[in-house]
Amino acid sequence: MKVSLLTSILKGKCPVCRKGDAFLAKSIYDIKNMGKMPTNCSHCGHKFEREPGYWTGAMYSSYALTVAFSVAIFVLTFVIYPAASSWIYIVAISVGIVILAPLTFRLSRMIWMNFFSKYDASK
Repeated sequence: MKVSLLTSILKGKCPVCRKGDAFLAKSIYDIKNMGKMPTNCSHCGHKFEREPGYWTGAMYSSYALTVAFSVAIFVLTFVIYPAASSWIYIVAISVGIVILAPLTFRLSRMIWMNFFSKYDASK
């Protein structure tokens, strides 16, 4: 059964086979192990880190996700409390970014990996 690209990114699956796990820890809030990844996919053997410094490029997708989350938090704060001062927005966005940081970290790596790896249905 074919797994979609979005499902692969959100569930942290290998970009090539979309079956093997890309992260060792299942929970995104396992702070001690959230960034640990196996060297290769357990299902198809795809090497996750192609070269030294490969994950530096994931900062671009991380930045885009952080901006998107910040805008969403701003809009949500405006809808809930339209008369809020600037400080309420600053605190809400700052707290939201800190809480969503592990999610942003994982999603940015998954987006970056899927950007450079092609899905292979035969694996």
